[in-house]
Amino acid sequence: MLRLNKKAISWAFYDCANSAFVLTVVAGFFGPFYHDYWSGGSEQAFFWQGVTVSFASLIVAVIAPILGALADQAHLKKRFLFVFMLLGAVSTAGFFLVGRGNWQLASIVYILGFIGFASANIFYDSLLLHVSDENNRHFVSGFGFALGYGGSVILFIANIILVNNPSLIGIEDKAFAVKISFLSVSAWWILFSLPLLIGVKEMRGVPRVGIRVAIRKGLVELSKLFKEIVGQPHVIWFLIAYWLYIDGVNTLITMATGFGSSLGFSLQDLMVTLIIVQIVGVPASLLFGWLGQHFGAKKLILTGIIIYLGVTIFAARLSLEPVQVFGLAVSEIHVLGFLVGSVQGGVQSLSRSFFANIIPPDRAAAYFGFYNMVGKFAALLGPVLMGTVARLSGEPRLGALAVAILFLLGGACLLKVSSQNTAIANDS
Repeated sequence: MLRLNKKAISWAFYDCANSAFVLTVVAGFFGPFYHDYWSGGSEQAFFWQGVTVSFASLIVAVIAPILGALADQAHLKKRFLFVFMLLGAVSTAGFFLVGRGNWQLASIVYILGFIGFASANIFYDSLLLHVSDENNRHFVSGFGFALGYGGSVILFIANIILVNNPSLIGIEDKAFAVKISFLSVSAWWILFSLPLLIGVKEMRGVPRVGIRVAIRKGLVELSKLFKEIVGQPHVIWFLIAYWLYIDGVNTLITMATGFGSSLGFSLQDLMVTLIIVQIVGVPASLLFGWLGQHFGAKKLILTGIIIYLGVTIFAARLSLEPVQVFGLAVSEIHVLGFLVGSVQGGVQSLSRSFFANIIPPDRAAAYFGFYNMVGKFAALLGPVLMGTVARLSGEPRLGALAVAILFLLGGACLLKVSSQNTAIANDS
């Protein structure tokens, strides 16, 4: 029977903490607010928003391996997590102070917030090896994603209600209500980080060293890490596979609202779809974690990739006409959201735990720094592929279908991850 001990539960609460940033800020309010409030409806707003998001991801991709190598040397995973969590949370609160028309400052604040969010995740992911073992790692990882989906959607719904009804707290300005939503994310992030910071102890392998020595050793270890990874075909093939299929996953996440809008779906339909993804993601992440523990993560990731292929085909024929589901008329984009929610968290959580099982435990942060670098470079090819096909064909639906290529190639590469040790054999 799979069990969750106190330290695993404490660790998983950080998923609840930082997922609020992704849903409320990244996916929810930042884009529209950046365009309407900080950029004043400028035609260049979408361009500069894209530059902002890409630049933030690029910075994280560059520093992620360095941070991981450094943290392993100094045994500072929790301390680094705390510092970057605080950077993310304080920056998110900083949106409250950015005035109308000041898109430049809004971009800077977003970049700092995203660096805090993504960098903290390096150390959070690596701590998975400190709170789990091979007998429950996939389930613990899935439990974290389930908490993330469940917690973030509660706050997101509350913020949507607030923004649409600001008079509930005695104000009339919707823009001010959005700023309060940013503050709520900051407070939520800090609050739900406390269980991990208090309840999880970092294991130590080699003796701890000072920061200066750690920096020097970390840089040396980073160069060794690249050579080491090259000599491990199972790690190389997994990272290539992960880059491809997670690019597809991230593309569907980042392009979803634009895709839906281009087909004529209302903003209300898109927000409801986003909520459906989160709600369905709770039981789905738990189910994928349980099944992965019993049947192997590799098989379940491949299953998720196959379902994603079905998602792209469904998106390619998406209609504004409702479909009958158990006698009820349901918007097809809501059905699409249900399908995405059924696999999104499972594929992400099992990828994390599968990777944790094929790397040296004493160098987890360094390897996860590399893993997060790959993740941040993902969603570079997919959006370009989707947008180019849509533009050349004049049909956004064909753009969605083009993303299937990423899932096909990712699945093919994942099949080449061979069973070279006990941990991988248990996952195959």
